[in-house]
Amino acid sequence: MIYLDSAATTLQKPRAVPAAMAAAARSMASPGRGGHRPARLAAETAYECREALAGLFSVAGSENIVFTMNATHALNIALGSLVSPGGRAVISGWEHNAVTRPLHMLGAEIDAVRTPLFDRDAALAGFAEKLPGAQCCVCTAVSNVFGFELPFYEIAGLCREAGVPFVLDASQAAGAMDIDASRLGAAFIAMPGHKGLLGPQGTGVLICGAPALPIMAGGTGSASREQDMPASLPDRLEAGTHNIPGIAGLLEGVKFVRRLGPGNIARRERVMLRALARELALIPGLEVFVSADAAAQAGVLSVRHERAGCEELGEALDRLGVCVRAGLHCAPLAHESAGTLESGTVRLSLSPFNTPQELRRVPALTERAIYEALR
Repeated sequence: MIYLDSAATTLQKPRAVPAAMAAAARSMASPGRGGHRPARLAAETAYECREALAGLFSVAGSENIVFTMNATHALNIALGSLVSPGGRAVISGWEHNAVTRPLHMLGAEIDAVRTPLFDRDAALAGFAEKLPGAQCCVCTAVSNVFGFELPFYEIAGLCREAGVPFVLDASQAAGAMDIDASRLGAAFIAMPGHKGLLGPQGTGVLICGAPALPIMAGGTGSASREQDMPASLPDRLEAGTHNIPGIAGLLEGVKFVRRLGPGNIARRERVMLRALARELALIPGLEVFVSADAAAQAGVLSVRHERAGCEELGEALDRLGVCVRAGLHCAPLAHESAGTLESGTVRLSLSPFNTPQELRRVPALTERAIYEALR
C-alpha cells in the first residue's frame, strides 16, 4: 500500500504512538480526579504533552495549550470567542468548512479574499484591502486541497497593524512546517493531533493568545464550588474527561516531530512533491495543480483528468493499492476559488513516512488507474 492521504489523517505513525496509547489505557485514570497514582500519571502525561507542544510552537506558558477533540472543535472555540452576529470576518478564499460553517452558524458576515491559486502577493494585497474594520481574520496556513502555503506571517502582521484579531488554521501545517506562535502573535492557533503531529484521531490543540469563551461547561477537577467555568486556562476550555490515551499518543507524535524538525519535514516533502508532480504532468489529459514557486506549496498536490471522473479515478487507485482522497475535501470555497468546484480533484498528500522509492511508482499506477476508470 502507498498511503497518500495524510492531509486527512496520517495512517503511518511512530511505533511509540500506539504503544503509549495502550499503556495509558492500562495505567492512567483522569487528571485532577483523584490523588492516587493512576490520576497522577495522567496529570503528568497531560502536562508533559502541553510542555512539548509549547516548546514545538514557541508558546509562552504551557497553560495556553488547550486540548480539544480536533481542529474543528478548536476553531469553534476561537471563532465563538471573537465573532458576534453580523460581525465581519475576513477569510482567505481557501478555507475549510471547519472555518466557514462555524462563521455561518455564528451569523457572521463572511468576507473572503479571492485570489488566484498560489499567488501570495495577491493574497497579501487582498487582506490589506479588506482588514480595516473587520471583527476578526481567519486564514489557513496551507490549503488542504492544493497545498497552497499562504503568507500567514505577513497576514498576521497586517492584522496587527489594523487591530484585527488573527486566527490561524494550522491543520495542514502543524508538525509539517515551522510555526512560531511568539512571532505570529495570533489570538488563536488551531490544529488537529492526527495529521502532521502524528498523533491519534480524536485529539486537537488550541493555542490561546487571547481571552477565550467556553463552548462547553462541566467538570474540570478544579474550582468545583463555582458554577461558572474557571477563569484560568487550560481548565476554562477543558470541560469533562480528557482523552488521556489520545494525549499520551499525541505526546509521542510531538516528540517524533521535534526530533526530525518541522522545517526538515517541510523541505523533504517539497522535494518529493515536486518530483512527483513533474512525472504526473507527463500523463496525457492529467491536469496537475503545482506551483511554479516551490515555497508556495507544501506537501499536498491535487490533480484531475480531462475525461476520468475524480471519484472513479480515486477508486481505481485504491484498487491498485494507492490511498488518495477524491472529491471536494470539505473545502468547497477552495474549489470555487480554483475553478474546480464542479469536478473536484484527486488529492495526494505526503507525510514523513513516504519515500521517494514508493512515489516513483505512483505515475505508472495513475496511468493504469485512468485507463481502468475510463473503461
